[in-house]
Amino acid sequence: MFTRVFLFGAAAVFTTGAAFADCPAVTVADPMGVPAGAIPQQYELAEFEELANCKMTFSANPDIAALNSRIRGNPELPPLAERLPEEPLVYAPYHSIGKYGGTLRGMSNATESGTSDFLSTRHATLVRYLDDLQTIVPNVAKSWEWNDDFTQVTFVLRKGHKWSDGAPFSADDVKFWYDNLALDPKVIAKPRSGWLVAGERMTVDVIDPQTVRFNLPAPKPGLLALFASEGWGLSFRPKHFLGRYHPDLNPDADKLAQDAGFEDGLAVIAAYYGSTDWNDSPSPLLNSPDRVANLPADVVPTLESHITISDRATGRHFVANPYFHIVDTQGNQLPYINEQDEVYINDTEVRVLKLINAEVDYKSQSLELPTAPLLLENQEKGDYTIHLKPGISTPSFSFNVTSDNLEKRKVFGDFRFRQAMSVAINRDQINEVAFFGLGTPRQHIGFSPKPDFIDDKWLTYFTQYDPDMANSLLDEIGMVDTGGDGFRELPNGEKITLNIQFANQGIPLQVVELVANDWAEVGVQTTVKEVTPDEYRSAQSANLLDVGAWSRGVPLALTLGNNQEWVPPFSSFFGHRQGMLWGEWVQSDGGAGVEPPDYAKQLIDDIGAFQSAPIGSDEFNALGQRMVKNMTENLLFIGTVIGPLPIYHRNALKNFVEFQTQGHAYYRTYPYRATQWYFDE
Repeated sequence: MFTRVFLFGAAAVFTTGAAFADCPAVTVADPMGVPAGAIPQQYELAEFEELANCKMTFSANPDIAALNSRIRGNPELPPLAERLPEEPLVYAPYHSIGKYGGTLRGMSNATESGTSDFLSTRHATLVRYLDDLQTIVPNVAKSWEWNDDFTQVTFVLRKGHKWSDGAPFSADDVKFWYDNLALDPKVIAKPRSGWLVAGERMTVDVIDPQTVRFNLPAPKPGLLALFASEGWGLSFRPKHFLGRYHPDLNPDADKLAQDAGFEDGLAVIAAYYGSTDWNDSPSPLLNSPDRVANLPADVVPTLESHITISDRATGRHFVANPYFHIVDTQGNQLPYINEQDEVYINDTEVRVLKLINAEVDYKSQSLELPTAPLLLENQEKGDYTIHLKPGISTPSFSFNVTSDNLEKRKVFGDFRFRQAMSVAINRDQINEVAFFGLGTPRQHIGFSPKPDFIDDKWLTYFTQYDPDMANSLLDEIGMVDTGGDGFRELPNGEKITLNIQFANQGIPLQVVELVANDWAEVGVQTTVKEVTPDEYRSAQSANLLDVGAWSRGVPLALTLGNNQEWVPPFSSFFGHRQGMLWGEWVQSDGGAGVEPPDYAKQLIDDIGAFQSAPIGSDEFNALGQRMVKNMTENLLFIGTVIGPLPIYHRNALKNFVEFQTQGHAYYRTYPYRATQWYFDE
C-alpha cells in the first residue's frame, strides 16, 4: 500500500494548437506495445518517453483561453509551455484519447449537501487511490518516501506546477495549509483529528520549493491513506492568495481586509476558506458584487481540474483549469470536458425523474437501491447505464446516550434498551422489501468490510429478529404501557415518542419506515419525518435528535489514517454522530460536556495505538479486535442490512469504467480518473 516512487527527469516539446503528438496513443485497453510503467495507468513523463521511445509534444484545449476569460482575477493566458509543470503526470486513458468540449452535468442535494460525489470528479490531492482501491499512487506529488519507522514522510512535488491563476505551487503552500489554516485555532477552532497523530500535531518542514516533509510525533503509516482519500481539507492551499490576509504572515493583513470591506484579515480567510476545513464550501464572494471588486478573485485558486465561476442557490458552474497538471499519452492537456454544471435537487422523486430524462451525465451519491428498478426500466429509453455495486456503509441507527432529556438519557444509555431495539428489527424483511433480497443483514462493527483478523461473530451480534426478547428486555428496564394505549412509557411514567428524523442522502426511506414499524410493534411509539441533510446535521450537532439515522462503516485502510469514527462523537459533522456531549468532554479535555464511560475511553486510546502499531502485527490485530468488541458489544450504532447501490452514467460519457464500490470511502469517482472522461455525441 505504501509504495516508494522513483523520480524521472523531464524533456518535452510544447505546441499550442491541435497538433498531434509524436508519442503513441497508449490506453489501458490498448497499450500499443508500450510496457507498463512503475504505476499502472499512469506514467511520469521521462518514464513514458523512454518506454514508448518517443518525444512528447503537448497541445492545449482550443477553447481554454475563452474558458480562462470567465475566471475573474485570472490574467491572460501565457503559452502552454508556461502553464504545464516541467514534469506533468501522464495518464493512459481507459479506452481512447478523448475529445475536448462539452459540459458535465451533475446533481447534488443542496449547498454543502451531497456535493462530494461531484467534487470527486475534479479532485486533486497529493496522492490518490488507484482503481484497485488498494494501491496509493502519485498525483499532485511526484513521489513520497517514508522513513523506517513511519514517523517521517517526505513528498516531492512537480517542478513548475502552478495554481489555476498561474502562481507557482510549492512546498510553502503545504506548510501554509497545515500551520496557518488547518492547525491554527484562529482559523479553525478545533483541528480535525485526522491531521493529528496520537492526539498531537505534526510539524512540517520545507526542504526546498519542491520538497516538503511531515514529522510525526508517533508512527502513523495510514497518514498516506488519509492524504489519498480526503475530500475534506486539501493538504495544500495557496499561500500567495490567502497568506496576504493572515495577520501572522502579513502585518498589513487587517488593513488590506478593511480596504475590501471586511472586519479583519481572518474574516477574509473565513469567507474564502470557511471554518471547518471542508474543501467544497461555497464562496459567498460570488454572490456579493459590492465586495468582490476589492478582492483579487471570486474563489480561491485551485489545483483541481475545474474551478468555480458561479455559485447560486440552485447550483454551481465550473470551467476547466488552464494550468491543470495532467496530460494524456499524446500530450493533450486534461481535462477533456470544458465545463461542469451542478444543480441542487433534494427531492428523491425529482432526482430520479431527471436521471430517467437523461438530464444528468453521472450520479451515485444519494442513489439508494429502492430507486434502482425504475432507473433500470428506463435505461434503453434514456440511453444511460445503471451499475449495481457493493455499498461500503450500512444503514444504521443510534440512540442519543447524551440526550438533554435526562430520563431519555437514562433509558438510551441502558444497554438492555439498545439490545431490545436491535433484536426488534426484522432485518430479513428489510432485505426483501428495501433491498429486493440482494442485501445481507449486518451489525455495525466499525470496519467495513470486516478485516480478516476480526471474528465473524460480531457481524451478527444481536441481529436476530426476536420481538419476545425485545419485549422482555423493555419490561425489565421498567418501560411498560401504563396508559393502556399500546405504547410504553419511560420508567418514570412519562410518555415517550421516538422522533426519527432522516435525510434520504444518508439512509433509505423504506429502511427507516420498516424499523419504525418494528419498534412500534414492541410498544415503542415512533414518528418519522424526512428533513434535508443540513437540517439533520444541524439537529444532530445540537444534540437534539433522539435517534440517529445514517449509514456508517469505514474500510480498514482509511481507519489507519483517520480516527474520527472511533472517538466521540464518532464522526465528522457530515456523518452519523453519537454521544455529542461525550465528544464535547473529549474536545475540551474534560472541561465541558459529559464524561464518557470506560469503554469509550478505551476506544480513544486504542485507535491511537492501532494507527501506530505495525500493520498485521499481533499488537495491531489485538487492538483492532478490542476496538470492534467495544464498538459492537455496546451497540452504540445498530446496523441493519448492507446491499448494492446504483451508479448512473449516460452512455455518451466515454472512458467511464465500472466502479468497484458505490460510496464515499475512497472518494467516489476519484480512483477512476474523471478528468479523462469525455463526450462522444
